[in-house]
Amino acid sequence: MATAPARPLAELTVRGILLGGLITILFTAANVYLGLKVGLTFATSIPAAVISMAILRFLPGSSILENNIVQTIASAAGTLAAIIFVLPGLIIIGWWQGFPYVTTAAITALGGILGVMFSVPLRRALVVGGGLPYPEGRAAAEVLRVGSQSREGAEESSRGLSILVWNGLVSTGFAILTQMKLAVAEASTWFRAGAGATGISGGLSYALFGVGHLVGLSVGMAQLTGLVVGWWILLPILTAANPMPGDVETWANTVFRSDVRFFGAGVIGVAAIWTLIKIAGPVVRGIGSALAASRARHGGEVLALEERDLPIGIVFGGAAALLLPIAWLLWSVLAGGPLSGSAGLLIAGSLAFVVVIGLMIAAVCGYMAGLIGASNSPVSAIGILSVLAASLMLVGLFGRDTSPDTTQALIAYALIVTGIVFGVATISNDNLQDLKTGQLVGATPWKQQVALIIGVIFGSLVIPPVLDLLNTAFGFVGAPNAGPNALSAPQAGLISALAKGVLGGDLNWPMIGYGALTGVGFVVLDELLGKFRLLRLPPLAIGIGIYLPMAVILPVTIGAVVGSFYDRWARRTANPELAHRFGVLTATGMIVGESLWGVAFAGIVAGSGSDAPLALVGEGFEPVALIGGTALFIALTAWLYRNTMRQFRRAA
Repeated sequence: MATAPARPLAELTVRGILLGGLITILFTAANVYLGLKVGLTFATSIPAAVISMAILRFLPGSSILENNIVQTIASAAGTLAAIIFVLPGLIIIGWWQGFPYVTTAAITALGGILGVMFSVPLRRALVVGGGLPYPEGRAAAEVLRVGSQSREGAEESSRGLSILVWNGLVSTGFAILTQMKLAVAEASTWFRAGAGATGISGGLSYALFGVGHLVGLSVGMAQLTGLVVGWWILLPILTAANPMPGDVETWANTVFRSDVRFFGAGVIGVAAIWTLIKIAGPVVRGIGSALAASRARHGGEVLALEERDLPIGIVFGGAAALLLPIAWLLWSVLAGGPLSGSAGLLIAGSLAFVVVIGLMIAAVCGYMAGLIGASNSPVSAIGILSVLAASLMLVGLFGRDTSPDTTQALIAYALIVTGIVFGVATISNDNLQDLKTGQLVGATPWKQQVALIIGVIFGSLVIPPVLDLLNTAFGFVGAPNAGPNALSAPQAGLISALAKGVLGGDLNWPMIGYGALTGVGFVVLDELLGKFRLLRLPPLAIGIGIYLPMAVILPVTIGAVVGSFYDRWARRTANPELAHRFGVLTATGMIVGESLWGVAFAGIVAGSGSDAPLALVGEGFEPVALIGGTALFIALTAWLYRNTMRQFRRAA
């Protein structure tokens, strides 16, 4: 008797789209608020996957592929919230008084959808054949697998789910303790180093620690190298050369923001260019593979589900078609203003800029996400490089001898063009991570790519009113009439200052140049290490270590070291693959717990109007919170890894 063919698993469903949209509203609002408050956003893929599994498992016919679509939609929208690193700059320079809904949504949506299109051919180059770790993509796949298989009662999955849940609970609990001020989330000490100054800053974050475990020792050591160069070599030299009155902390942080970060941006720029050169071959082969798949499809060949991208004709045609609404958007920005007489030239130059720079950024961001994860990828640095390039383009067209009104209009126009390119960057940064998850769980690429477009649209509808609400309630530091509780919006302030600097002629080019020269040295060093088969130090990761604050880099580095010890233990076991997979779940649980709590706490902060609504003690408790919190973090971490090893022995 013939067996009926297996019914295909549910994947791109209406209920999945609706659930993804609902999660999107929550996560996007939380990310917008936190990003403007502290300059950081959190990756939404894993929390979305956990929520999706918790809801859909009670509905008939749900599957791992349907859960994957939900997390794809939610992660796209949550990542798109990073547009806040650019658009508030228009308020800060006084060009906008609020966020016009249609214009803000159009900038966000057009850049995001273009990012999806640009990254489609990169899937074959960077996800299928790139050999990159994609830490968050793998972590999300493990979450989906464990949730799916535990439903069927598999012993291994049951143990894995236990690891995931325990690590998530501990991570959540510790994050709550830090918000109660019973444990210190971040601590620093500042001191003089000769005639200069520097400091040591670290954070007790399970999310960052877990990311370090996932990215591995090579990236962790590269980031530590960048930290040493930026904080303990460069900063003492630069502070000695630029003495300032006041306390050491303010002095050191001022020099870090004004000089060291630009040095790091120079290193990242060179590393990004080198990355483009290295991946040019795989990208070309990936595009060729996509064209070959399209020809095979038209020739009647049936491709495997996991090989079916959006047809390359739709990708190219869709990207070209998007240039029309982008041109309309730019014309609407220019109409009636001091630049309206040059609208044709500006729009033509901007479209070429968006295509060329957008393609380059899509490749670089996809590579960065594959190397260190979307959460750790310095998309704001890409925004810095983009606004520099856009501003230089405008200087080339108009020069610097313009009236104040024209200069302000040029600055605003540079920010808007950067906003479109930034949408490409943020979605490319997230897109390939999601496609890696899909590859690992057997998803259909074109359905995920459609889901990403849906996610972009959801996010674009939510972001403008949230931004407008926060601007009305708090305002932004540096903006006209900002209130006493103004949100810091650090990246938007920096990017708008860069546009002013380039168009006004007072940018810190020397530090960017020194960073670029040093970046060349790091590229050579990494290639030599690879030639002699030593531990490599990716130059992009070094640049990230220089650019990001030490409190972010140090926990990642420690997590990478601890993770390497665990992996060494795993390789000696009877079942190394299972032991390694349990290690991934250990790190994933740490990320899941703190990420989900981050969403909840953002709602508590927004609802209460207080920066510390859960605080139980005052500043006088900080020494106890530092010592006790650090001891507790170490003890809990040791217990979590021991629990993982115990679960492995029971499952093996």
